[in-house]
Amino acid sequence: MKMINVIVNFRRYIKRRNYSPHTVKYYLNVIKQFVLWLNVPLEQASVKQIEDYIDYLHQKRLQPASINLYLVIIRVFYNYLKYEQNVKLINPVKANCRLRVPKPLPRALREEQIDAFFDVIDSKRDWAMFRLMLRCGLRVEEVANLSLGDIDIKQRRIMVVDGKGGKDRVVYISDDAADGLIAYLKQRSHRRAKGVFLVEKGDYKGRPISVRGIQKRMEYYAKKSGLKLSCHHLRHTMATQLLNADAQAESIQDLLGHNWISTTERYCKVSNVKVKRDYFNAMEKILKRSAQRSSLPVLDPGLTTTSKTDLTIR
Repeated sequence: MKMINVIVNFRRYIKRRNYSPHTVKYYLNVIKQFVLWLNVPLEQASVKQIEDYIDYLHQKRLQPASINLYLVIIRVFYNYLKYEQNVKLINPVKANCRLRVPKPLPRALREEQIDAFFDVIDSKRDWAMFRLMLRCGLRVEEVANLSLGDIDIKQRRIMVVDGKGGKDRVVYISDDAADGLIAYLKQRSHRRAKGVFLVEKGDYKGRPISVRGIQKRMEYYAKKSGLKLSCHHLRHTMATQLLNADAQAESIQDLLGHNWISTTERYCKVSNVKVKRDYFNAMEKILKRSAQRSSLPVLDPGLTTTSKTDLTIR
């Protein structure tokens, strides 16, 4: 097999499956790294080579989740060779070949941390940008790709177009986020630009701010406020706050754009306010029942049946 032709054809294959440009690029990088590392012909790779490759990735200090993603991509690649290119081989990456991955709970900000973070933001653009993440649960890529046509201020809603997994969804804008967005748009230059959040200085002035540009602003304000947080923490906080306010997990799933309800339900484990409220409401009922039982007359277990009857009659 000519490796260049194989990789070019694989690229066409995953593009036909409507993978995003970012995903296509990532898949190809993973396959190229694996092919360069492999010391046997591609079709002769076995489970032993995969185990050695896992050890190699460990030595490079990759996280278990990243290694699992590498294995998934390599398995897809071998399935492509076997079923699309009719190459005679046995897929060396077994279906259950994955590392155990710790599942840390999402971290949400406390109210005083939210106030401390927004108090140090002196840019209307940045205030509006991060407020949308907090109130609408937008991902950083979704904020960067937001255009004016996606926003309906009167209806207080945003159409998220081509979100994660190529899905569209509708999210809603709170009053404070809407006020911040309107204040920014009123003073924004380059009114003909379709993008909402634009670069304000330098050679790229007037162009949509990039994902990395937003992340740098987050890093700057996090350091300035003395907090350790990322853009995704704002999204976690929005989900937790909604749960604490008794919003249904299914509604939060739709707003966040989760494929699986199990992803959303992880926030239930950190929704301490709701857990605390449920605990004390239930405990209040238990204590009332206990108090009612304790108010009933206590019978001496040594009494005979006759004496119990006499006691009841009196």
